[in-house]
Amino acid sequence: MFRIQISSFKDPLLFLYILSVIYSDFKLKPKHLLLLLPWTTSILLLVPNFFLVSKTEQFEFLSNYAETFEGQFITVMNRIIEILYIIAELYYLFRYRKLLLENYTSKEAFYNYHWVKQLIIFILIGQLLTFVKGFIRDSGDFSIDFVNVFRIILLLFGLFFSFWLVFKALLSPKLFRGITVDLRLSKEMISDRQTEFTNQIESIKSYMLTEEPYLDPSLTVKSLSEKIDMPHRDLSILINQELGQHFFDFINEYRIEKAMSILKDPSKKKHTVLEILYEVGFNSKSSFNTAFKKHTGKTPTTYRKS
Repeated sequence: MFRIQISSFKDPLLFLYILSVIYSDFKLKPKHLLLLLPWTTSILLLVPNFFLVSKTEQFEFLSNYAETFEGQFITVMNRIIEILYIIAELYYLFRYRKLLLENYTSKEAFYNYHWVKQLIIFILIGQLLTFVKGFIRDSGDFSIDFVNVFRIILLLFGLFFSFWLVFKALLSPKLFRGITVDLRLSKEMISDRQTEFTNQIESIKSYMLTEEPYLDPSLTVKSLSEKIDMPHRDLSILINQELGQHFFDFINEYRIEKAMSILKDPSKKKHTVLEILYEVGFNSKSSFNTAFKKHTGKTPTTYRKS
């Protein structure tokens, strides 16, 4: 019985692990003890009719566990909690992507996001297989041999998942470089100063055109805010809320405009597309081609020819 209840730890532990991968400075806090509440509730619920009764009554209770009020309540509660954890994991995943788009332009910053996304997909597959296994086992419509085959499939998936975790960590040293816990989405921040947004926007655009900070492939919203001497949160609000763009798209627009001017320049016709993309601040040919086609509707080569 104790072993059955301990299995409920897997969901909060996976959730905390995902948070620790997303946030580079994540730390366990007293509030995280609340995640033990469902397990504590299960144990307390089982005290009167299981833990405090005789061995004979315990055996009888365990053999009819699925039909007891406690068993049914705990099963339903764990299913609901499992769904809530899935929703929470997906929420933090999508929020993570938005934070990256609002604060970074380098493709390397997204490596960790793709890792977390793959991790959550594998977790969902594992949970689905576990649910199917439980349904097959409890329905009584399938032979024990079929149930055992499905158990082997689930164990093989678990083995594959374990190897994937290890090799992903060994072969991808750029992973596990998450963001800070205090990083907020622009819509979550409220500017303390009542400023004239129009003047600030014009000032930022002027700086972008004259100083060309976007040529730095590792430019972030924080480093740009330091260059123009503006609070990080104000700059984030201006770009993401007032201009209605992610920082990622805002910077890439300037990079594409610069690339377009080089591609149109007859004196630079010997410059290859690869040379140009590095010159304007991109560090990946695929991301450059995607951004260029999104902005112009053409590939860089087709644009140069036209």
